[in-house]
Amino acid sequence: MEIKLDDLNGSEVAALIGEHLQSMTLHSPPESIHALNLEKLKKPEITFWSAWEQDELLGCGALKELDGRHGEVKSMRTSSSHLRKGVAKRILEHIIEEAKRRGYQRLSLETGSMAAFDPARRLYASFGFQYCKPFAEYIEDPNSVFMTKEL
Repeated sequence: MEIKLDDLNGSEVAALIGEHLQSMTLHSPPESIHALNLEKLKKPEITFWSAWEQDELLGCGALKELDGRHGEVKSMRTSSSHLRKGVAKRILEHIIEEAKRRGYQRLSLETGSMAAFDPARRLYASFGFQYCKPFAEYIEDPNSVFMTKEL
């Protein structure tokens, strides 16, 4: 698996982000969807990576700089044809290493509170993320769970 910096211009990545957004609409009410579309992922404070095996897209993830000491995990998604193969684990490891390299002291994230998000919450907990109060611009929401990890 090769994880590489991505400019979000490829059709495979666009389709995966589209799948991600569609999945969010199936499991979350509109006011609780915090997933970013392609345009919002292209903002300068966000770094986006895609994971590949030869020419096949496996998944993606992003890191948003909140400030010089705090980053946020965004847009974690594994292609539906590559679930349970360790893709998300590898991408999350990559994001954590990059956050450490940048000198961040904390890495946080928001994910859903519904059963569909259980695998994501288990993954984050296995990496030492702990539940926390909302951070940055987030507010309390029964459909959201907030997690953070000291680096």
